[in-house]
Amino acid sequence: MASAQLLRIGELSKRSGVSPELLRAWERRYGLLRPERSPGGLRLYTPADLERVRVMQQHLAEGLAAAEAAALASGATKDEEPVLLPASTRRELAEALERFDEPDAQAILDRALAVSTVDGFLGEIVLPYLEELGDRWEQGEVSVAQEHFASSVLRGRLLGLARGWGRGMGPLAILACLPGEHHDLGLISLGLSLRARNWRIAYLGQDTPVETLGEAARLLQPSFVILSAIGTDCVAPALPELRALARRFRVALGGAAAASSDLKGTRILALTGDPISEADRVTALVQEQAAR
Repeated sequence: MASAQLLRIGELSKRSGVSPELLRAWERRYGLLRPERSPGGLRLYTPADLERVRVMQQHLAEGLAAAEAAALASGATKDEEPVLLPASTRRELAEALERFDEPDAQAILDRALAVSTVDGFLGEIVLPYLEELGDRWEQGEVSVAQEHFASSVLRGRLLGLARGWGRGMGPLAILACLPGEHHDLGLISLGLSLRARNWRIAYLGQDTPVETLGEAARLLQPSFVILSAIGTDCVAPALPELRALARRFRVALGGAAAASSDLKGTRILALTGDPISEADRVTALVQEQAAR
């Protein structure tokens, strides 16, 4: 390429309106810029670099995250490795689910899974989408029917990913919702994150009697019994039996009730973070105990 067409970073900054510091950050983090080198080792940028910067600015102005904007601006071809674009994927998923289009929703989930780890799929697609769905339901932007349909499709997909999660040689976790609790998508997500960390999962499901938990724990001798509840009204009636269970096994409570319930003196661990970070936390606790 003729040298007259090559730009130093100062000129690239002047033409694009983006500071040199930000341009360097985009080059380092996202590979947006692909400079050539002068004989003296100086970075020289091409008109294609300038065009990518302008396209990225356009996508940022449309509200895309920087990583997504950079991926689109880079113009990935079919021969390049696919890139997960979380915000646009969630938007497409929401549109499909809100029009009750299960085949299209499944195809979107297929594409996301093809280019993502389990943690990435949960942390960038499923969990943020569910949070957005709950907010939109509270604001009246989606109907009860749409919320139920979306939850049903995602629950089926997550349980499909969970097939075989009881196999292996890693630590065992019993997962269950407390009596009266039917919201289990967060609990299933936690189980999938634990499975990605080599745990085995025994899933008892929704609305599980506490005596059933005790029977399963005595039989399976798990490293953790992990429970879930949204409202404290599910926790209070079960608390005496949970206290007794926690004297024999490591017990944790997740879901919104974990933050709002008084668990002091119960030996029950409150899991108040997202499923991925709490999977790391639970794993670290078991590893620390095994190292003693």
